[in-house]
Amino acid sequence: MLLFVMSWSLLVFYQAVLPAQDAAPTGPTADGSDAVGEGDESSSESGDGKLDRTDMEGIDVFSLIMKGGGFMIPIGLMSLVMVTFVIERSIGMRQDRVIPPLLVDELGELADSQGAFDPRQAYRVCQRNPSAAANVIRSMLVKVGRPQSEIEHAVAESSDREANRIYANVRWLNLAAAVTPLMGLLGTVWGMIRAFHDTTQIPAGRNKADFLAEGIYVALVTTLGGLIVAIPAAIFSHYFEGRVQQMFHEIDELLFSLMPQVERYEGRVRFSPSSLQEEGEGQEEEPPPEEPEVQAEASG
Repeated sequence: MLLFVMSWSLLVFYQAVLPAQDAAPTGPTADGSDAVGEGDESSSESGDGKLDRTDMEGIDVFSLIMKGGGFMIPIGLMSLVMVTFVIERSIGMRQDRVIPPLLVDELGELADSQGAFDPRQAYRVCQRNPSAAANVIRSMLVKVGRPQSEIEHAVAESSDREANRIYANVRWLNLAAAVTPLMGLLGTVWGMIRAFHDTTQIPAGRNKADFLAEGIYVALVTTLGGLIVAIPAAIFSHYFEGRVQQMFHEIDELLFSLMPQVERYEGRVRFSPSSLQEEGEGQEEEPPPEEPEVQAEASG
């Protein structure tokens, strides 16, 4: 920010000083004529008294980017990284990949069934709907019958693991939002150093203000490029962070709806993970008449 203030201050200063330096003396010359002639006034102003801007050139964005030099290369690479992970996370964080509506509906029906909740059936529902929510719920189902603290610990670990997996690629957007402005600032500092250095090499008598102004505006190109990349990266990063929080809040609500049914089995029966896995994989076959995978325990 300080660099922008310094740059604009220099430009304003030279815009104020340059006309005074370039203007001819207003007093009479040796031959008694004024230094400023009518022809000069007519060339600088149009008939209605306004400046003639027909000869001013617009800014060519492509040529401006090319003038940014080598510092625009890493900024361009970071822009590709940003676009890539925005597309990847937009696909990877779809509703059906994190918490499918079908999974919520089927587990909701099981949770609402009084006295008829079957953990094996809930496990099969999770197997049919692979997602982050299904992985978290499976970690709860394999702990059915164990103490409540053990179930909560398993659910917390699984939830953190899934959240880190989903959020992993969002960190690249945070990196782009934080690093690209610094890359642009580095390019601007280097460009201004070169501009001031080259200005000192200009022979006396030549206009240094225009040369310095051109060097400064070219140096600011890298900062502009860094901000162009960083601002969308920050916006998408905050959007995806909010989406992750919203989805895992929905997963927590689903877990809370199932928890009372799971607590009914505490100290009564236990389901081994291997038997639940076999049950889930063989769901299309004819189910056995009994429940060998359920190990009854004495309730005391």
